[in-house]
Amino acid sequence: MSADTDQNAMPMMAPPPLTSFGDGLRVAIIGASGGIGAALADDLAASPCVKTAFRLSRSAPAGPTEPGCDLHLDLENEASIAEAAAAIRAAAGSLDLVLVATGLLHDGGGLQPEKTFRALSGEAMERAFRINTIGPALVAKHFLPLLSKDRKAVFAALSARVGSISDNRLGGWHAYRASKAALNMMIRTLSIELARQKPKALCVGLHPGTVDTDLSKPFQARVAKDKLFSPAHSARCLLTVLDGLGPEENGGVFAWDGGRVPG
Repeated sequence: MSADTDQNAMPMMAPPPLTSFGDGLRVAIIGASGGIGAALADDLAASPCVKTAFRLSRSAPAGPTEPGCDLHLDLENEASIAEAAAAIRAAAGSLDLVLVATGLLHDGGGLQPEKTFRALSGEAMERAFRINTIGPALVAKHFLPLLSKDRKAVFAALSARVGSISDNRLGGWHAYRASKAALNMMIRTLSIELARQKPKALCVGLHPGTVDTDLSKPFQARVAKDKLFSPAHSARCLLTVLDGLGPEENGGVFAWDGGRVPG
């Protein structure tokens, strides 16, 4: 039994064919040095449908590299986002898929999920919003213009089920919940404008499940074994979801299993 099968209590999925996008895809993965981002980048780089896969990260992206395709991008620095978009425009002209695989729940120091409103900190909330909401929004500002006009194209950002307002029955985790809820609203708002300009393009959020990465490690003790996914399994689920989305799903947030996350 493979490590992935053992960890997820389910067979390893094959990389999805991405047939709904067509061939010769040009893709960009922001956050390609993270667990889920690296897994997404690896699958996309290996896909026969993908012509060029750009890996963007504040640090050196993990996985195999390709000359000219590994670019610096700092979510907290709009100039670096603009420079990366300009470099991709010069190299590829346009993109068919942009994945923002970033997120911040804790930093090992001042930012920790709050168990009570008494733990709220303006500084911690500001940092959560900079990474979880403002950063992806600024990526959209500079990367939505790169999406192809004449074929299916998708801008997708990792969100979280805990960002659902109607599904919040436990409370807590105030900054993370609020920043992801704000991201979901940003995705919805961006999708409306995008549909007017590029009717075949989509802007969506993705909930990857609970994935065995640094983000979730402090909180895995109570997660059932079959609900803790490897990055590779989560990535393949998310790519399968993206392959199945059509124009009617524009602006939605979708979980790893294809289910729509309520607003």
